[in-house]
Amino acid sequence: MESLPLLLLLCVATCSAYPLAGAAGDEDSSMELLQKYLENYYNLAKDVRQFVKRKDSSPVVKKIQEMQKFLGLEVTGKLDSGTMEVMSKPRCGVPDVGLFTTFPDMPKWTKNNLTYRIVNYTPDLPRAAVDSAIERALKVWEEVTPLTFSRKNEGEADIMISFAVREHGDFYPFDGPGQVLAHAYAPGPGINGDAHFDDDEQWTKDTTGTNLFLVAAHELGHSLGLYHSTNPEALMYPVYNSFTNLARFRLSQDDVNGIQSLYGPPSASPDAPLVPTESSPPEPGTPAMCDPALSFDAVSTLRGEILFFKDRHFWRKSLRGLEPEFYSISSFWPSLPSSVDAAYEVASKDTVFIFKGTQFWALRGHEVQAGFPRSIHTLGFPQTVSKIDAAVSHKDKKKTYFFVWDKYWRFDEKRQSMEPGFPRQISEDFPGVNSKIDAAFEAFGFFYFFNGPSQLQFDPNAKKVVHLLKSNSWLNC
Repeated sequence: MESLPLLLLLCVATCSAYPLAGAAGDEDSSMELLQKYLENYYNLAKDVRQFVKRKDSSPVVKKIQEMQKFLGLEVTGKLDSGTMEVMSKPRCGVPDVGLFTTFPDMPKWTKNNLTYRIVNYTPDLPRAAVDSAIERALKVWEEVTPLTFSRKNEGEADIMISFAVREHGDFYPFDGPGQVLAHAYAPGPGINGDAHFDDDEQWTKDTTGTNLFLVAAHELGHSLGLYHSTNPEALMYPVYNSFTNLARFRLSQDDVNGIQSLYGPPSASPDAPLVPTESSPPEPGTPAMCDPALSFDAVSTLRGEILFFKDRHFWRKSLRGLEPEFYSISSFWPSLPSSVDAAYEVASKDTVFIFKGTQFWALRGHEVQAGFPRSIHTLGFPQTVSKIDAAVSHKDKKKTYFFVWDKYWRFDEKRQSMEPGFPRQISEDFPGVNSKIDAAFEAFGFFYFFNGPSQLQFDPNAKKVVHLLKSNSWLNC
């Protein structure tokens, strides 16, 4: 059995991208790329260099076949165009293994309450955007395990997160833009568990550059003890750009199986997602989930899920990738109205607020809180407002936005009061959102505004619409 490479013995996950081979027919360049790829990721012994140019050499052919099988390619044993294309993509530099797996000897954290610290920041993004990306990346794993993460602002943490360029003190220097993206170490003391990001990359909140949330979620999987997956749909698949659709991002079952093999499923707690009840079949007259004309009355997050309200029912969608479920509102909250106008979650209070006409309710899980319903005018709306069209709460800024026709109000969640200077025109402060809003919610640092069968993905920091989507795109349609 061949010995494990030093990279693996040190339990370091280094995400690398190699350039395309030279011009067509440049066999030497292609073979050099193949040599490096097989050495780094498939444990090809370095002393077979003299045999690489021989296309029929059995050690190399076997390694090509092993690589093609792992990456889900046609197993030809040849350096064909499809294989070259995948080899040229950004990927994680840990050697590849089959199915979900963990590092050798399955290192894992021996406690469930972990700390993390963001040591420094990239200039590519606002600090709040970096904080949000890391928090969301950790939440991906927190939602499917008993693990919890708390942030430290100083001192030593279990997971130290930093941005650096070139040589940065761990014997694995970064190499400039476009190649090594980041690396992370498996669980353990000292440097183990830490994640480093190459600051020569262009870190972004979307996919115009290198998306920080996606890379962080992958790398933090390594920080928790996961290795690589052969499933191209998995977050832990080694090729970066196989999971770049933010709006449809979810952990695959393979990712869930892998992390739960180390830590088990989530512990039951008051903050756990709602316990499923029997799903209801759609009634006659209710639009089908994937009807291209489908619109929503309200949308809200709830404990890591998204609720899409339509008439007397709602679809319940888990961000972990389960199929949407269909329920009547009364099956969860018998005391609520049969339909709703608007809804939003204040995650820090574990509360969802539901609006209908001039009244609103506060929910925690299945329970309607005492003292509700209340009048919307107690929030500071003038008497001329008789209903709310949509509402969304900005988790980082602790502000809630209420939309009524072509205007909006802003509510300060800390002070529990409506801010002065409102209402304002929606079109002025949300460029590109020029029509009445049916529903809204916040996810992955974006606002999603729904109008009829369409939704707009809006970047609140850049103040622009970045994508136009179908309203039911979240429902696997």
